[in-house]
Amino acid sequence: MLVEVKVPMLSESISDAVLLQWRNQQGDYIGRDENLIDLETDKVVLEITAPSAGVLTQIKKQAGEHVGSEEVIALIDADAKPATAGDTGAAAADQSPPPVSAGAGPAARKWMAEHQIEAGQVAGTGKGDRVTKADVIRFLDQAQGNEARRPEPEPDPPVIPVFQSRRDDKRVPMTRLRARVSERLKQAQNTAAILTTFNEVTMQPVMDIRRRYKELFEKNHQVKLGMMSFFTKAVVEGLKQYPIINASVDGEDIIYHNYFDIGIAVGSPRGLVVPIVRDADALSLADIEKTIRIFSDKAKNASLSMEDLTGGTFTITNGGVFGSMLSTPILNPPQSAILGMHAIKERPVVAQGEICIRPVMYLALSYDHRIIDGQDAVQFLVFVKNALEDPTRLLLQV
Repeated sequence: MLVEVKVPMLSESISDAVLLQWRNQQGDYIGRDENLIDLETDKVVLEITAPSAGVLTQIKKQAGEHVGSEEVIALIDADAKPATAGDTGAAAADQSPPPVSAGAGPAARKWMAEHQIEAGQVAGTGKGDRVTKADVIRFLDQAQGNEARRPEPEPDPPVIPVFQSRRDDKRVPMTRLRARVSERLKQAQNTAAILTTFNEVTMQPVMDIRRRYKELFEKNHQVKLGMMSFFTKAVVEGLKQYPIINASVDGEDIIYHNYFDIGIAVGSPRGLVVPIVRDADALSLADIEKTIRIFSDKAKNASLSMEDLTGGTFTITNGGVFGSMLSTPILNPPQSAILGMHAIKERPVVAQGEICIRPVMYLALSYDHRIIDGQDAVQFLVFVKNALEDPTRLLLQV
């Protein structure tokens, strides 16, 4: 009986999907639920697994081809039995690619295949001893360190140096994620009337709270008390006061959203991604920190789902973790505003008529001037500033 291997049902927001490298060849016997190939979309990398055990009789779509939802990409003969050891020659075995660990994430498997690393060489530190990309990079670094410790060979006799310039170019195609990000950011610049307003916030009150309660908070909630939960709460309360900031444009209509799904930009091996903290107004500081930590771990292991990245009414991005002092973030369509956080630096400020040193962060709010007036944008950012400088306002919702 022939069993079809299909592309999983993709979200309507997924504009494109590309097959990566096949992990088996036609004629190979494969087990049920074995990963056959990875599917790269403009949001995530998905694994396409075998729906049945059997022999891979036909590969209909090759690596690099574009595919759509539920498209048939291969056929499996479920009645076929695995070949015996004598059915294949030693030469064919020598030519087969090095096996890649089944307990590795998509990003880790890709790196292992590119660097000819065999299964079992890399120890996994992920959940369930899953091999992550960081494990593969650590393995390569250690291997290079061993090479560096080898004794230096005897130097060659001195010769007259001849200098030859190396002017090589390397052309590589964009990943689907990078291409989609480029498309959406250019769309935002071409469509929206983007303007940015700035302000500064003294972070001393938030830092004092974190310093005073961080151990008790972590003990009670099993998660660290970070900055992002305070910013998320301040943003949500600001959006309640200025709902136009939480709105979006649809043709000639303005859509006001009565919910607060906050996108939090996080880094991943494939680039910047923006998972969504849904119904952030109903979450506690601990709930927000736990959700962000889960998203961060999933981003590092390339395991974010389409659901994690779909939707959102407002975005927060923190360039400060990379050392940015000030920037103008670009909108994340169809959202109409985005808040940029930056590095905290000690700066001289005037407090009660005296000059003193305080930890200060610059904030940047980029917004679509087609529907958001400057007054609303400025007042929203001032509200966020005041809430962070007096966190009691977040408890009292004033």
